[in-house]
Amino acid sequence: MASEYASLAHALTEALVDMAWFIEDADDEQMDLEDAVKALESMAAVLKNLSDDQRRALRDVLGGMAEAEADPARRGFLETFPQDFGLVDE
Repeated sequence: MASEYASLAHALTEALVDMAWFIEDADDEQMDLEDAVKALESMAAVLKNLSDDQRRALRDVLGGMAEAEADPARRGFLETFPQDFGLVDE
């Protein structure tokens, strides 16, 4: 069975984005707001501590995912993900 992902990095990025998308989109009945903020901050902290090369590689995968995304809302989420999660220097 062939993988639908071009690489492990792509598969893990897809999983990460799916989790962040769910957390950001969850309402109060699905997830406590405080827990959601903690989860997203934790995710951002891990990503911010990646090396420059790792962050660049992740941004490349995210860019490819955004280009291929048909859903405008999700495409926008993918396009802003690097800035929102500390993958670009401020």
